[in-house]
Amino acid sequence: MLETYRGVVRPDQEDHMGHMNVQYYTGKFDEATWHLFSAAGLTNSYFKSRMRGMAAVLQTTNYKAEAMAGDLLVIRTEMLEVKEKTIRFMHHMFNAEKETLVATTELVAAHLDRELRKSCPFPEEIRSNCEKLKP
Repeated sequence: MLETYRGVVRPDQEDHMGHMNVQYYTGKFDEATWHLFSAAGLTNSYFKSRMRGMAAVLQTTNYKAEAMAGDLLVIRTEMLEVKEKTIRFMHHMFNAEKETLVATTELVAAHLDRELRKSCPFPEEIRSNCEKLKP
């Protein structure tokens, strides 16, 4: 799997129950997504120069263990499926110190034409890069 994120749970990310609030799991997974996209060639310059984008169309998160302030987190990502206009991938969030699984999220993301506001096929080079990221 490709490492796509490293960070720490900050005290202000805890909720009233003393563990990281779900909005921060989602935020950390989102940051990991942009690193995955970049590894596939879906970079900021690509999006700007071609008027393209990506949109999440489905996300399923499973929480496995609590993350607390001070915990170091690492996210590793695997590409699961590449289709004409969409990719499906899964992030695995680990406690870096204990090497335990904290959460997973599986996403389906669509490639967009930002002018037409519709999904569109990936260029062959991007599809090829995505395929190379599969296990």
